[in-house]
Amino acid sequence: MAPTDPRVLAIHRASSDYAEKWAGEDEIRAHARAKAAEIGCVAMGPGAGAIVRTLAAAITAKNVVEIGTGAGVSALWLLDGMHPDGVLTSVDIEAEHQLIAKDAISQAGIAPNRVRLINGRANEVLDRLTESAYDIVLIAGKPLELSANISRALILLRTGGVLIIDRALWNDKLADPAQRDPDTMSMREAIEALATGEDFVGSLLPVAGGLLVAVKA
Repeated sequence: MAPTDPRVLAIHRASSDYAEKWAGEDEIRAHARAKAAEIGCVAMGPGAGAIVRTLAAAITAKNVVEIGTGAGVSALWLLDGMHPDGVLTSVDIEAEHQLIAKDAISQAGIAPNRVRLINGRANEVLDRLTESAYDIVLIAGKPLELSANISRALILLRTGGVLIIDRALWNDKLADPAQRDPDTMSMREAIEALATGEDFVGSLLPVAGGLLVAVKA
């Protein structure tokens, strides 16, 4: 049962805040986060970003796909953990978002040949990518497209590759059965299907807005 004592809750919140800030956030990421807020785009938090960076480093990721470029915050975390020669392919339907991301990536001193920013719909772009060739697929796209994007990720990932879903708890709505709007229902269905399926072995982490991490079996 979850604690209800205000003092315990305060300690839990303090620990959560401490963990979220532990990895730190440089000026480039902070600026990209501010730009994301300006354009109405939710950026990956430092706590989730640090986990993403760690996963990329742990498997020495060289080929990574990101669905939902946003303002480039998650791309920076990924690239920070990837192999120095690794290439990130990031897909977003919003060209304006990718211009902001391109600027952030340039400011970080990352070589242009390490990033492919593709403006387009995920369902059109991902079907053209090489099957079983990617170490990580990170999804930060629309909930209504999540199930389809997970299916595409399964095709793109190599065996042992890692699927990451950002904001997997969907603004804390997923755990509330009263929340039944289309986005929440789609997210809940996709996340629960991963828990019972045999294609991935994973964990749902209550960091930031939730981070689901799963390894392709």
